[in-house]
Amino acid sequence: MVDEFKGKNGIIRRRYRFTGRVQGVGFRYRAKHAAALYSITGWVKNEWDGSVLMEAQGTKFQLGLLLEAINRGTYIDIDWIQTEDIPVDEDETGFHVRMRDGLL
Repeated sequence: MVDEFKGKNGIIRRRYRFTGRVQGVGFRYRAKHAAALYSITGWVKNEWDGSVLMEAQGTKFQLGLLLEAINRGTYIDIDWIQTEDIPVDEDETGFHVRMRDGLL
């Protein structure tokens, strides 16, 4: 049985929605920096409802490190994280900060 949510070398992709004090506090740029540090691909963007949406791809361990790094942000205060496993994007490179309606 093939697991459509798992790529080569244990790579997984998850969609996260963060709520709390997550906009206007450097959340997206902290995520971008941590993703680069831990070799994670994906993107992050602010949503109109005040939440932040992020798709991140790496090993389960790498994604755990990413979440820890984001949570250490001085002004970031996460109340809730909604998580969903989604199919891996084998062709994706880099991690990007997106604007609400496109790529920054």
